[in-house]
Amino acid sequence: MAETLKIDPARFEYALERASRLILSGKVIAMPTDTYYGLGADAFNLAAVSEVFRIKGRSSDRPLPLLVASLDQAAELASDPPRLFFTLAERFWPGPLTMVVQASRQIPLKVTANTGKVGLRWPRAPFVVALTAAVSRPITGTSANLSEHPPCSKAEEVEQQIGENLPLILDGGPTAGRAASTVVDLTGEQPRILRHGAISESELKDLFP
Repeated sequence: MAETLKIDPARFEYALERASRLILSGKVIAMPTDTYYGLGADAFNLAAVSEVFRIKGRSSDRPLPLLVASLDQAAELASDPPRLFFTLAERFWPGPLTMVVQASRQIPLKVTANTGKVGLRWPRAPFVVALTAAVSRPITGTSANLSEHPPCSKAEEVEQQIGENLPLILDGGPTAGRAASTVVDLTGEQPRILRHGAISESELKDLFP
């Protein structure tokens, strides 16, 4: 059974240190984002990435989205991102927009499910951004639930679904988001919305070429 650690101002630094230590040792934790609870692991650690797939029961042919702490960090993880990447980031980041781009060579093929593409997001979630900055690398951001099951907006729901497979669940209370991030693919000649979510199609298409 997972340890549940509440995130509050008095324990923020302790929770950050505990979570950072676990991620850097190759563990997978659950954490609140601005959409739903997510599974955080070191994106550069293949064993940790494999554990994310195992915990979720996720098919290995489905890429894992990554969370970053800045636009600069995201740009380093993308291979020659298009101008639209920066336009959308300026408008919607931090926030619930995941952009799929060609992955840089830093990112393991297992993360991209051998597609060479990766979804990147800078969330509006202070703890997750601080955690990503503290470990100095991107962390996985797939939802903390079993595949084909509802995403979790409370720590208790994470515990019920996958708690037995986690060392730590960070409890930030109910997440503010009521929808998943919108996913936009920027790897083709024209941008494509792969998943409708918190950011509407009309908001995005105002900025599409």
